[in-house]
This record gives sequence, structure tokens and C-alpha cells, in this order.
Amino acid sequence: MSLVKSIRSQAEYQALLSQADAKKLIVVDFTASWCGPCQMIKPVFAELSTKYRHVTFAQVDVDELQEVAAAAGVQAMPTFQFFKAGSKIGELKGANKNGLEQLIKQFQGPADESNNAAGLGGHSDLTEFVTINQLECLNQSHNHNVRNSFKKDDSFLESDVDEQLIISVPFNQAVKLHSIKIVPGPSGQAPKTIKTFVNRAAILSFDEADSTDPVETIEISENDYETGAVIPLRFVKYQSVHNLNIFVQDNLGGEETTVIKQLILYGTPVETTKMGDLKKVGHEHAGPSK
Repeated sequence: MSLVKSIRSQAEYQALLSQADAKKLIVVDFTASWCGPCQMIKPVFAELSTKYRHVTFAQVDVDELQEVAAAAGVQAMPTFQFFKAGSKIGELKGANKNGLEQLIKQFQGPADESNNAAGLGGHSDLTEFVTINQLECLNQSHNHNVRNSFKKDDSFLESDVDEQLIISVPFNQAVKLHSIKIVPGPSGQAPKTIKTFVNRAAILSFDEADSTDPVETIEISENDYETGAVIPLRFVKYQSVHNLNIFVQDNLGGEETTVIKQLILYGTPVETTKMGDLKKVGHEHAGPSK
């Protein structure tokens, strides 16, 4: 299992660092597929990502993102850089397992209880794996759109002409979905019946949502909201999810609009590393010769 975020563009890298605050530690692994020590330390990095869940772990392939590596001053692989509040606070060169964990312990902030996976079988909040700028929602209010439901502030998502919503959530890598939590607005406007659809090529229409068999249909009660319940999903149905469509069919009070303050999806990224493919070599590598 791995909670390492794969960085695919310079904009994504910059967005990652801009999210850092004074307490949140970000560790970036600058790696390369041809680098033996990089492949040796990769499963260690993945393991640490599950051990230190209040720390953000990310990976940059220096061949795919040469401009990012150059701007970061990376000249040898692997290089691990440590960030807080958008600024680099430390660096480690080489596949040094003990040294890597020691620096994580040194720089880590307090554990974020909201991201605690206790009781969730090792699964955690997947918000960092959601491609926020590709979120879609049908029948959303212009002033209260779907992006608000993935923020931890006072903003919210609200439907427009009636109580129904269709939300399309894209992930930047395949994930396994375990459960869902909806933080509602006023109780009468909280979602009651939701239906899920997986890996659709495009966002569902309302006609399709009514006529297509869902992965599952979930009824959420007022008690679920009052107790802050995390709603379990049929885990075996969500083993490799790139996109999740959620159809909100109605709300608890039969109100004209539905309000969602926060939508939290719990699970784990799909592990793509095959342990048998790793080469066990123990020396730091410089970049490829030109």
C-alpha cells in the first residue's frame, strides 16, 4: 500500500507546495526509473507514507519533469527534499533509509486527527488525489459550486433548480474506495439517497442516472449525520477507480435545494510498484550522461 502522490506536471508540483502550511510537512522524492538506488528505496518511501499519515509524500520523475528537477537544484538521484510553508527546510541525497526516517521525525508536525485512519482499516482521506480543477457537477448553484465541497472552510455546494445533483470526481491515479462521509448543511437539505457509478467516460446525465444500474444505492439517515458517521462502500466494487459519479437523488427534508458542506472519500491509492521488479543496488546515482 502507498499514499505517495505522483507529480505529473510543473503546475501540479507548484500547487502541492503552495498548499503547505507552517505545520504540514511535505517530502518530495526526486527519482528516476533507470536509477537502481531509487528503485531500492521506493517501497521504503511508500511504507513511510502509510506510517506518517500527517505528512504528505510526493514523487517526481526527473526525466519526465526535468524543469522541476532543475529548479529544485537536483543533481543526484534519489534526492529527498523537505518543505514547510512552501519553503525547503531540508534535503537528503541517496538511498538512506534510516536517514530518511530520521529527518521525517525531525521535521514532522503534529498528527492531523482529521486524517486519522483508525477504524478504517488503514484507509485515509483521498482529497489530495482528487483532480480539483476537473471536478464537474450538474445542477450546481453558480455561487456555491462543487469545489467548495472539497475545502475545509465555511463554503459549501448547493443545488440550483431542484434537490438533485450529479457530481463527477476524477482522481489523478487509480484508487480503492472504502467509504464516504458527507458533512451536510441544514438537516433538511442533507442528501438522503445517493447512487454511485464508477469509471464513466463522461459525467452522467440525469436521464442516465435514472435509467442506469448504479454500483450501489445508499440511504443516509439523520442519525448518520448527527453522529458524523462514515458510510462504508462495497469495497470489492471499487478496486480501481479513476472517476466516481455520485447522483444525489433527494434530501432528507424534501427541501427545494440540497447542501453539502464537505465530501470526504476514504480509501488508498492503487499500488503500482511490483516488488519483484526492484533492483537491489546500494549506491547513489548521478543523472544520465548526455
